Amino acid sequence: MTEIHLKNVHKAYGELEVIHGINLQVQTGEFCVFVGPSGCGKSTLLRIIAGLEGITSGTVEIDGSVVNDVSAAERGLAMVFQSYALYPHMSVYKNMAFGLENSKMPRAQIDERVRNAAELLQITDYLDRKPKALSGGQRQRVAIGRAIVRDPKAFLFDEPLSNLDAELRVVMRKELSALHAKIGGTMIYVTHDQVEAMTLADKIVVLQKGIVEQVGAPLELYNRPCNAFVAGFIGSPRMNMFEGHAVRDAAGLAISIEGLRLDLSDLPSIKDGDKLTIGIRPEHIAVHADGLGELTTTVKVTEQLGGETYLYCDAPGLPQITVHQPGQLPIVKGQALSLSFSRAQMHVFDATGKTVANGLTV
Repeated sequence: MTEIHLKNVHKAYGELEVIHGINLQVQTGEFCVFVGPSGCGKSTLLRIIAGLEGITSGTVEIDGSVVNDVSAAERGLAMVFQSYALYPHMSVYKNMAFGLENSKMPRAQIDERVRNAAELLQITDYLDRKPKALSGGQRQRVAIGRAIVRDPKAFLFDEPLSNLDAELRVVMRKELSALHAKIGGTMIYVTHDQVEAMTLADKIVVLQKGIVEQVGAPLELYNRPCNAFVAGFIGSPRMNMFEGHAVRDAAGLAISIEGLRLDLSDLPSIKDGDKLTIGIRPEHIAVHADGLGELTTTVKVTEQLGGETYLYCDAPGLPQITVHQPGQLPIVKGQALSLSFSRAQMHVFDATGKTVANGLTV
């Protein structure tokens, strides 16, 4: 069981700094997911922890010991790559046993570890096969098995499911979650897919341009994002964002968006005329076929998925609005639709993108 602590870690390639003073603690037994757009530094940060990349300044600690100058091989961590990195000429058994054989472990102990890991991952029937005879999901299980047999201090996963098709990704997500529950090890997982982050993580680290934007449990980030970037990145489909300006008059505080006035609860820090952005998730927009909502829109696209319906609506001067409703709605393209917005689920961001309010009472 392992704790990993990054203290003011910087990483630069020449004059280009890609990691900007990150402080982060991954607790023992935690499933921590690094998530963010391409180029945000998440894979670089994972490689720094693994010892595959050096740092420019700061410290990396594993179980209280500074490992800045400790090689990857001596850190006691196991990494699972996107490409599987299996030896094509070796059987599954040999692939899983190879690292242990190089460490001169007794053969009986190697056999026990390989077979226990194979049983855990349900690949016992494939031990004599070569990687080319396996599906993508089976190869990924072998790569994970190779990590498990080493009994590492922690597991590091670098976008391990990105080469799999959508259905298999769902299956493997469930298997990884079950695996963590069984072995209880510290796991750090990198992905650009926020759905993977939400479904797998105990703790999510949202990165942007080499900076940690927010750290927290999945629903904490979903319900209480600290800024507009986190709000827009976490959640699928994305949060709807509407830009406007504050109106503070005798009627109270409101936001004016293209002639639409939305009443807000009192926010003392907001002055009349301040630039604001309102965020509302697709599932928190109500549909009114009787026209009694706050905003009249035109439906441009409908997606009927059986158990749920997605509507993409246009209104003059506004970005396209995504609406998510449970069940099957008899709504067609071109239909006029009236929408209203749940104040209790509305997020308000200031001109810098910082959160002013997560949820309003009016």
